[in-house]
Amino acid sequence: MDDFQALVARRGDDAITTTVETLTEADLPPGEVTIRVAYSSVNFKDALALTPKGGVVRDYPIVPGIDLTGEVVASSSEDFAVGDAVLAHGYEIGTGRHGGYAEYARVPADQVVALGPLSPYEGAAIGTAGFTAAMSVQALIARGIDPEDGPIVVTGATGGVGSVSVDLLSAAGYETVASTGKADVAERLRALGAADVIPRLPADPEATPRPLGRTRWAGAVDCVGGATLADVLSTVSYGGAVAASGLTGGPTLNTTVLPFILRGVALLGMDSVQMPIGPRRELWGLLGGSLKPRRLEQITHDVDVKDVVEVIDQVRAGTFSGRAVVKVAGGF
Repeated sequence: MDDFQALVARRGDDAITTTVETLTEADLPPGEVTIRVAYSSVNFKDALALTPKGGVVRDYPIVPGIDLTGEVVASSSEDFAVGDAVLAHGYEIGTGRHGGYAEYARVPADQVVALGPLSPYEGAAIGTAGFTAAMSVQALIARGIDPEDGPIVVTGATGGVGSVSVDLLSAAGYETVASTGKADVAERLRALGAADVIPRLPADPEATPRPLGRTRWAGAVDCVGGATLADVLSTVSYGGAVAASGLTGGPTLNTTVLPFILRGVALLGMDSVQMPIGPRRELWGLLGGSLKPRRLEQITHDVDVKDVVEVIDQVRAGTFSGRAVVKVAGGF
C-alpha cells in the first residue's frame, strides 16, 4: 500500500484542529479487513469528535468519520475477499480508531457489512443516520403501532435521522408529521412524504413541562431529546411508543413516570453504535431492498473530504439539513 491522505484531528489547548496529512499503512489500526474508502458521511457524532469536550473521542490524534464505504483491498477473513464492496459504521470507528475520512481504513471483520445491491454512494447516503432511522421505524412497527392508530411525529425532521424517518414512515403508510424549527423547509419535508409540518416542540419552550398533555400522537421518532422528548412523551396516546436517538436538545429529560404508568407509553432507545453484527447485517439487507429510502437524492448533498469541516460546523450549529455524502476517493 502506498502512502495515503487522511483528514487528521488533533487536540490543542482549547480547540480541535484538522489538517490533511500523509499516513502510511503502519498508521492503520489492527483488523482483518483493509478497505479503500470511497465515501463517508457527516453525522452529529462527527461534529462531537471535533468539539472540545465533545465526549466521544478518547485519544487524539484521530481520523474522524464514523461511516465508511468502499472496496476491500486486503482481507484475512474468509467472509470478505479482495474486490468486495462493503461498508462499516459504529463501534469505535472514527472515535476510538481511525475512521472514514481517509483513503484507507482497517476494521475487524465482525464490523463489516457487504453492500449487496447498494452502491458505495448509496451506502454512505444512508449511513449511520439512515440506519438509525430504519431502526426507529422498525421498532415502532414491532411495538404494534399501525398506520390506522394515528399520526407519527418526527422531531428534528430536517436532520439525517429525521429526514430519512419521514421518508420511511410515509412509505409504510403512516400519517407522518414533521416537526422542525426551520420555517423554510416545509415544502421539502412534504416532498419527502410529510402529511403536515409543525414548528419545533414544545410550542412554548419557556413553559413548565406538563407530565401529561392532550394526546396527539400514536408514536414518535425523536431525534432531539431534552424538552422536545419530554413534550412528545406527554402527548403520546395510550399504548404508543417513542423511538429516541437524539440529544441535540440536550441529554436531560425532565418528565415523570405518568406517561408510562397511566398511558402505557414505551420509550425505546435506539443505539446503532454497538448493535451486534448479525442484526446489523440483517437490517442493512432490508435497506438494500424493501426498506430502501425512496427519496435519498432529495436529501443528499455532496462534499469533498477536504472541505468537510465546513459542513460539520453547520451540523453542530443545527443549520444543515439532510445528509452530507463525503467524497473521499478523489476528495483530497
